[in-house]
Amino acid sequence: MPDSKKVAIIQSNYIPWKGYFDIINAVDEFILYDEMQYTKNDWRNRNKIKTNQGVAWLTIPVRQETLQQRIDETLIFDEKWALKHWRTLAQAYAKAPHFKIYKDTFEALYTGLDTRYLSQINFALIQTTCQLLGITTKLSWSSDYELGEGKTERLVKLVQDAGGTEYVSGPAARGYLETELFEQAGLQVSWMDYDNYPEYPQLHGGPFEHGVSMLDLLFNMGPEAPQYMKTFANQLSS
Repeated sequence: MPDSKKVAIIQSNYIPWKGYFDIINAVDEFILYDEMQYTKNDWRNRNKIKTNQGVAWLTIPVRQETLQQRIDETLIFDEKWALKHWRTLAQAYAKAPHFKIYKDTFEALYTGLDTRYLSQINFALIQTTCQLLGITTKLSWSSDYELGEGKTERLVKLVQDAGGTEYVSGPAARGYLETELFEQAGLQVSWMDYDNYPEYPQLHGGPFEHGVSMLDLLFNMGPEAPQYMKTFANQLSS
């Protein structure tokens, strides 16, 4: 019997929330599915942070030339966006307990980005955050493999080509994923559970916000951040 290998396949997101990094940590290979169509007003180019004015969006300004435009073809049109975002993050989290630990890393990343491609920017931020969390999962691109035809068929083929035995999906796909196609291919399907995350001391008060960028948890809890996630061995005791 071959060794088991878990694979997840998701479009790249901008500074994603903690659940995104939980699914990365839950698998052996995480495939960024950026050959898919770019969708406006989605998580590809924006995410939320918590500020003293409440929850705010950080949005990367991108060009969408056609409806068929792929994520990995999407370009940024404002060269100053990164500096603006970094200043907003620094202002929002300057007083967070662990901001100083990560300040230099993210400031260098934001001020040193030398690409206009959204996919490459997302990858750089995701990769750096994984390193800070101690996540060692292999990150790859769907373009590293040959895509098949059909929505679910493509996913099945990607898992197979990656040598996977199990596909790990977010819960939102339950409504459309044809799980029988995975079963026919001898692949197991499992689902992430994003319910009942523990709360942590969050800067700026007000209602606790789970659906903000992972940077919120990192800046507030520092090295203890994995304890407030689901896929790490050192979870909080219930």
